[in-house]
Amino acid sequence: MVESIPLETAKQLIEAAEEKADEIDNPMVITVANSEGNLIAQHRMDGGWLASVSISRNKAYTSAALEMPTHELAEPSEPGNSLYGLQTTDDDQIVIFGGGYPLEQDGEVVGSIGVSGGAVSQDREVAEAGVEQWNELITEEAATADD
Repeated sequence: MVESIPLETAKQLIEAAEEKADEIDNPMVITVANSEGNLIAQHRMDGGWLASVSISRNKAYTSAALEMPTHELAEPSEPGNSLYGLQTTDDDQIVIFGGGYPLEQDGEVVGSIGVSGGAVSQDREVAEAGVEQWNELITEEAATADD
């Protein structure tokens, strides 16, 4: 079994994402979940939309549960395509627009990040800052383990 992301690491991912949200001057809600999509940490920036609390959590859940970025679900779930109606399944927790990303280590999904509060492109940009931080942390960890 893969270990869950520690709370301290989740806080670092949230901090990196929040810095990006500040940079683009858009308050967000940022969620980090474990590999099963269960909450590890969530942060609502001052001015972040209340609706974004559940949306960001559902983005994190979706990307963990389906092991893929949420934006990759948009086209397959359009009317006439194979996943049409996907967003109405799983107790309405599935999100089919961008802002959710799986966090991988050694080829396995160990968690996810979900961001909501802006345009989809902004949500993705802020979430990607968290993913970049994650990749830096696991690269550092691997380098330390090799020493």
